[in-house]
Amino acid sequence: MVQIKGIFVTIVLGREHLQAICSHAESVYPQECCGLLLGLVRGDSKTVVEVLPTENAWDEEAMQAFQAIEPLAQLGQTKRGNYAIAPTDMLKAQKAARDRQLAIVGIYHSHPDCAAIPSEFDRQVAWCEYSYIIVSVGSGKAVEVNSWRLDDNRKFQREEISVITASP
Repeated sequence: MVQIKGIFVTIVLGREHLQAICSHAESVYPQECCGLLLGLVRGDSKTVVEVLPTENAWDEEAMQAFQAIEPLAQLGQTKRGNYAIAPTDMLKAQKAARDRQLAIVGIYHSHPDCAAIPSEFDRQVAWCEYSYIIVSVGSGKAVEVNSWRLDDNRKFQREEISVITASP
């Protein structure tokens, strides 16, 4: 387990949540997929209640907006190595979560033919309160899944994933 701010951090999700994330990643290969994780924060863990796939909104406009945030980042023009979640999708998800007494607890995306570790760009645009699940997809099949969270120094630390049989 990773210790952040003096506590151990775990993300709990059902087997069907993990399957939904991996299936989404495989279905859009060789592009990156992305989506949101709705759930609850309880003490030292986050519990995923719903996986909400979103469209990868990466385009020229997104590339220019992110370039303004991180001018030195080597951003590609394609969805193969980049992802963006549309602000309207974020707002809809926040409202839907709030209406159900839930929160957005994380974001997931895939890395086609690349390791399930965050890139420098992932770090630059990450928010400390979210977990970031990354799925490595090789030749169209999910091969590795890791979860990450920023520490107080804005460095990613691995987060334990606890997969349970039935959804929470």
